[in-house]
Amino acid sequence: MMERRTFLAGAAGAVAMAAVAPNMVKADELPLGPLPGTRYPDPRVETLDPRFKYRIGNAYIERIATGSRWAEGPCYVRDGGYLLWSDIPNNRIMRWNEEDGHVSVFRSPSNFANGNTRDREGRLLSCEHDSRRITRTEHDGSITVLMDKFNGKLLNAPNDIVVASDGGIWFTDPGFGIFGNYEGHKAELELPANVYRLDPRSGRASVVFVPDAGRPNGIAFSPDEKKLYVIVMAFPNNRPSEIRVFDVAGDRLSNNKLFSADFAKGSTDGMRVDVDGNVWCSMGNGDPAEDGVRCHAPNGDLIGKIHLPETCANLTFGGRKKNRLFMTASTSVYSVYVETVGAMVP
Repeated sequence: MMERRTFLAGAAGAVAMAAVAPNMVKADELPLGPLPGTRYPDPRVETLDPRFKYRIGNAYIERIATGSRWAEGPCYVRDGGYLLWSDIPNNRIMRWNEEDGHVSVFRSPSNFANGNTRDREGRLLSCEHDSRRITRTEHDGSITVLMDKFNGKLLNAPNDIVVASDGGIWFTDPGFGIFGNYEGHKAELELPANVYRLDPRSGRASVVFVPDAGRPNGIAFSPDEKKLYVIVMAFPNNRPSEIRVFDVAGDRLSNNKLFSADFAKGSTDGMRVDVDGNVWCSMGNGDPAEDGVRCHAPNGDLIGKIHLPETCANLTFGGRKKNRLFMTASTSVYSVYVETVGAMVP
């Protein structure tokens, strides 16, 4: 039975302040709703290049939920009108209802789930750290294990996931969830930090990419599915994260190229692509002034930024018109309307 309960309300009173950089406000001082100092157009949505035409003049960034220990894996369920996200250290998946803003626990325990998405039949797919597996939540609520081993060895700790139009499931398995006990349980790696493609019909899985250095994290397709983007985090050394881009042919990748390495002031974790082919990626764990989301044109140029008061881990497009950007950032979930829609959003 899925628990439903009232979650944290907004903080009592906002901090009165002018329209200044949002990172100057402590997260525990923020209310739900518009960020303090909000004005139109919201200066936190920053245009760096004329190609960034997605800012809406009277749309502001708002904090829609808080109380997580590390918010990740956002997934919007449009036919249900709600957003799901993982609160990894608290071992639960949360749900926010768009109609009335009610927040509840969708699943607890979640096996320290991280990335979430939906397949072509509308079923929830989750990357579970603690059980080291990929699962599918059926329409009746039962859970099917899609993959927990490769060549007889346990997966590391699946992280992020995307589904192609042919039903193929592509996911990253860096192992971050078993490096300690905070987001799973400490255990030994049995496999390299691979990117996999799983055919759910045949059950056949294949390794499609193994980084030479670092570990794969966020993953996303271009709108025509001819390109795949993979974030590679330079863990455990301190090299900047980077985004790699590949040509896709069926279940194979080729032409591995650097898409962007402009992350010297922080790191990127998760990403989504809009219908124009722009890559929107998270930013954080570095200079607080850079916390938030970055938008890259299809050629890799940085064209826009969205500044948040907390380190951003991941994001997704959703809402009734697919034009609402939801961002999971540390303890909270933020949203802003943009003048584009997400690619491959059901």
